[in-house]
Amino acid sequence: MIRSELLKSILPVIRDELVVCNIGLPSQELYMLEDRPANFYMLGTMGLCSSIGLGLALNQKAKVIAIDGDGSVLTNLGTLPTIANNVADNFILLIVDNGSYGSTGDQPTYAGLKTSLTKVAEACGCDNVIECRAEETAEVLRNALASNRMTVIVAKCASGNVPVPVIELDPAVIAHRFRDEVARRKA
Repeated sequence: MIRSELLKSILPVIRDELVVCNIGLPSQELYMLEDRPANFYMLGTMGLCSSIGLGLALNQKAKVIAIDGDGSVLTNLGTLPTIANNVADNFILLIVDNGSYGSTGDQPTYAGLKTSLTKVAEACGCDNVIECRAEETAEVLRNALASNRMTVIVAKCASGNVPVPVIELDPAVIAHRFRDEVARRKA
């Protein structure tokens, strides 16, 4: 199972949640599969998806899922100790670990070699870290949402990409409609 198939498998689980999605192909795939105002597509901000997701979760009550990639998390390892030390039980970090920088040509990441992001998250102090196979992700995510406990999920999947359209929404439109969705959930 590749990333786009994993994303398709979790659509029924994330449909009612606020989602912050990693830069590049993951955002384009989510946009292609099911665009909605509750999806915040990251553009030009590698490494910041999990940090933005945590910040959002800390500032309101709705559940927030950050869909990040192994390459992106590796570029901002400081996010894992930040998550561990700022517990938000309405936050789930889903790291789609395909062992590659999928958006730039599938070059291997260190997570695809010797580095375990599961062990790194645990070493940083994250209390609830679950590693799973791609095929198990929807069920693990469903359980994490039901637990009302901050969770880091490392979903291992195969490397590979599908053709995707460019996100045709202006970045200001993406931000505006997401802000409106967050405000609606606060009301």
